[in-house]
This record gives sequence, structure tokens and C-alpha cells, in this order.
Amino acid sequence: MLLTDKVAVIYGGGGAIGGAVARSFAREGARVFLAGRTLARLEAVAADIRAAGGRVDIAALDALDEDTVNRHADAIAASAGRIDISLNAIGLMHVQGPPLAELSLADFTLPISGYTRSNFITAKAAARHMTPQHAGVILTLSTPGARMTGQGFLGYGVTCAAIEGFSRLLAGELGGNGIRVICLRPDAIPEAQPHSHARQVFQGFADRFGTTVDAMLAERGRSGTLLQRFPTLGEVADYAAFVASDRGSAMTGAIANLTCGSLVD
Repeated sequence: MLLTDKVAVIYGGGGAIGGAVARSFAREGARVFLAGRTLARLEAVAADIRAAGGRVDIAALDALDEDTVNRHADAIAASAGRIDISLNAIGLMHVQGPPLAELSLADFTLPISGYTRSNFITAKAAARHMTPQHAGVILTLSTPGARMTGQGFLGYGVTCAAIEGFSRLLAGELGGNGIRVICLRPDAIPEAQPHSHARQVFQGFADRFGTTVDAMLAERGRSGTLLQRFPTLGEVADYAAFVASDRGSAMTGAIANLTCGSLVD
């Protein structure tokens, strides 16, 4: 198994991507610590992991609260002896769809401040424990919005560009301590929509074009990607497990393109 006896903490572990990665990590032998705001969703993911024979603990917390995240990381290190992997997969409801003329300053800045704050807090908390062991992997999440142009996603596009820049710079900060940083960049994942805030976010676009979210994503997947489809949760989760493992140990400072070709590097 790829992650035998590794200790992984996943913020947003009850969400679609966070939950999928948690299940993959556990299948690969990791002890998984799930954190998020909604206890019921964390418990559902934990039940799946336990049913498959995996090891998992859960904690309800707000990944925007630095003191809470620090205490949680300290508790994990005290319980498990180390932190090997940290993934920030939180989701924050925000506005997409309105063009600049209709976009308020508050709606523009909300995702930028929220996502960058949370990624800074969780990465710093993990790095405190990874540095003494001279090893660890910090994973972040982005989208193609970081490099695309268009109308209606100004705030979130800037957010993703910031997360990717943060990830590259953080890799430079921490590389000398043996800590790797990789940003995962999937595109829309249709199967995640029923379990994610993303559906409500995409609804703003669908309403403006007089269509449904499902129809909009289906057409974009067919015509807007080289593989004529979007990635699956399983594909993203299995890649995360690989790159977090020792088999991916030469990779850091990278933005992993998992878009099925909606964006070409």
C-alpha cells in the first residue's frame, strides 16, 4: 500500500473531494484525521472508512480559526506521534456568475480572503510538526479558474491563482525542511455536485444562460476538454494518494493538472 502507517489530516474531510481523498488514503494504509464544520458529513465518511477496515478520527472545527486548528494539529501529533500529510479541501460558499459591473466588493473579496486564510492556517499548523521530522506533504486545491479568462468568476479565479502562487512559494519556504507542497488542480467534477457547495455556485452561471447545472456541465465536459469528460472523484483521490506517497517524493512546487484537458500546460 502507498501510505502504510502515514498520518494524514484532511480539512474539509466531509466534502466531496475531501471525503474521496480520505477514503483513498485509508485504503492505502494511512491513519486519517478528518476535520470540518459539519459533524454529520464527517461521520458519514468515517463510517465508510471504518466499514472498509480503515483507521479514522473526526473533529468538528472551523479551518478559518487559527487557534482551533493549531490545537487540533497538536492533538493529532500527540495521539499519532506525527503528521505526514495535510490536505486543505474546504469549501466556502461564494458568488459566481455576476460580471464586474454587478459584482460587489464583498462578494469579490470573500473567497480570496477565506481560502487564502484557511490554507495559510492549516499549512502552518502542519509545518510546525513536519519540520522536526524533516518530512511531510502539504496538499492544496485549485481549479482552472487560476489561468482562464472570462466573465463571472473574477473573485474565485483570483482565489485559485493566489492558492497556486501560495503553493509554489510555500514549497520554496519548506523544501529545505524536507516538506513537499503540491497543488491539485481538477476541473468540475459532476458526481461531486450533489454533495458540494459547488452546485449552488454553478447555479449562478446556469441561471444566466437559461439552462441547468447538469446540462451546462455535460456540454462543457464534451466540448471543453480534450478527453471530452471531466475527472472523477476517484481519479483525483487516487492521484492525491500517489503524490503524497514516497513514490512521488521528487515532486514539489508543482500544480498537478487533473482537468482532463480543459486546461493545457
